[in-house]
Amino acid sequence: MATNANIVTIGLIQMRCTSQPQANLRKGLAFIEKAARRGVQIICLPELFRSLYFCQTEDHRQFALAESIPGPTTTALAKAARQHRVTIVGSIFEKRSAGIYHNTAIILDAKGKLVGKYRKMHIPDDPLYYEKFYFTPGDLGFQSFATKYANIGTLVCWDQWYPEGARLTALKGAQILFYPTAIGWHRKEKKPFGQKQHEAWVTIQRSHAIAIDQMAFDFRLADGNSGKHPRLKKIERRLFADQRMLRIDRSCQHDIVRKRHLLPVIRRKTCQEIFDRLELVVIRGCHVGSCSD
Repeated sequence: MATNANIVTIGLIQMRCTSQPQANLRKGLAFIEKAARRGVQIICLPELFRSLYFCQTEDHRQFALAESIPGPTTTALAKAARQHRVTIVGSIFEKRSAGIYHNTAIILDAKGKLVGKYRKMHIPDDPLYYEKFYFTPGDLGFQSFATKYANIGTLVCWDQWYPEGARLTALKGAQILFYPTAIGWHRKEKKPFGQKQHEAWVTIQRSHAIAIDQMAFDFRLADGNSGKHPRLKKIERRLFADQRMLRIDRSCQHDIVRKRHLLPVIRRKTCQEIFDRLELVVIRGCHVGSCSD
């Protein structure tokens, strides 16, 4: 029988972002509080949640969005983690030094300590995804971060298409993998290719879980991040996979916790700690009627 010691509650925050970084940060903090009130222990924010997805164009003005780590966003999230006693995975456009910028995930433990950071390793350069203009490939390698509730690994978006990233992170001891993702369909491509693209995404995530016998978690947040670009259509997807089953939640109705999925026992020979089940809680952040496929 499961006990509180071997149940982990994970919260996904999806939110409609705007061009106002401080407003986005406040909204993210509000959803962290809402998640914590529902008993969530590990909370993951959207990729680059403080802004719209600015990589749709090459624009030097967007570098003004970058900040150091630690910096204002790290400080705000650390305070929230400490106040609510939760682990937070945040996403920051990091200014490492003059001319060197990264797409970085930060991990804050329940005492507000910055446990570590992961810099996105695989950087795409495609139409409407001009990330190489903004981000230097990560230099920290694939890592596992020990938190109060579980050992977690953080990869980012495009990293999901490279199996070695998931495997190396798991070999470092990660029990749960997070892939905060900002992505959208090209409007002209959705009808002929959308289904195949979606199936590829599901397949790669589940294959990670099967290959490394653990949990893989990915969510896509183009609703908030793609903005009003006429050629990029938003995607609403949350996916959680283990080696035996797959759950996808596509609901989009209210600014409240929507669903809980109870998963079966997940076993890894290399892990001493085994979770009897894991509760996945999706924290929705879009308004009624604002989402579509």
